[in-house]
Amino acid sequence: MKKRVVVALGHRALGTTLPEQKIAVKATAKSIADLIEEGYQVAITHSNAPQVGMIHAAMNEFGKAHPDYTAAPMSVCSAMSQGYIGYDLQNGIREELLNRGIYRTVSTVLTQVIVDPYDDAFYTPTKVLGRYMNVQEANEERKKGNYVIEESGKGYRRVVSAPNPVKIVELDAVNALLDADQIVIAAGGGGIPVMEQDNHLKGASAIIEKDLIAGKLAEGVNADLLMILTSVEKVCINLGQETEEKLGKITVEQAKKYMDEGHFGIYNMLPKFQAAIEFIQEGEGRQVLITSFDKVKEGLKGKTGTIIE
Repeated sequence: MKKRVVVALGHRALGTTLPEQKIAVKATAKSIADLIEEGYQVAITHSNAPQVGMIHAAMNEFGKAHPDYTAAPMSVCSAMSQGYIGYDLQNGIREELLNRGIYRTVSTVLTQVIVDPYDDAFYTPTKVLGRYMNVQEANEERKKGNYVIEESGKGYRRVVSAPNPVKIVELDAVNALLDADQIVIAAGGGGIPVMEQDNHLKGASAIIEKDLIAGKLAEGVNADLLMILTSVEKVCINLGQETEEKLGKITVEQAKKYMDEGHFGIYNMLPKFQAAIEFIQEGEGRQVLITSFDKVKEGLKGKTGTIIE
């Protein structure tokens, strides 16, 4: 049987603006095509921070200009970001594969992720997004029950929660596509956060950490490898100090030790290591590779990257 990999694409692999994204995806598609040529079954998830922020700001402005339309909730903005990022990724990967003489269907699955309504994160929102607002606009947001913070000299911005992912709703569809040896893009931007209300799924005003959902997706499809592609070739400890050290191959126990010692930023490397450890501990023979998207081939051969096993 083919080995199965989940690839988590960071911001650098997608760019920020529409033109940047089209350019970035062309380079990213080469890395994905390399994996296909190596014989892997591939599922892809990705970040969406700049994109969902742009959509959220645009939809709010539209709502202000057209009072007959309600503002788009965060869950809808997340769904929109999955669609248009998936659109560019699908086309970029398809084109790169055809250029190499490989025909394989690439599909984007709009993916919902169930969160716990009692998650502590809902009481302590941390994810800042969207445009800057004045005092009056910020007060209007507060009246709606939303959280707002002030950034000195810039204005006010919306803050949303980042609850832990509990369950991927469309996991069976993702597995069916992988079993058919197709490439699938799923749980983009952490997935569309929803809460279960009997048989109804209600969108949550939240953003799910994309590294945590990457680990959950890798676990759900029983992947052999979780590949987290980011802006650095190797993870460092003692970053910026004389004792700075790049990590090569490490064990789960070493990874836990570095986490406990506080080497990783709470919004940067820490979620990647949390996802890695949980994924590895839930199955035998699993491995995590953290590296930059232009070092995929070398990372697969063990020549670079931070490898956790």
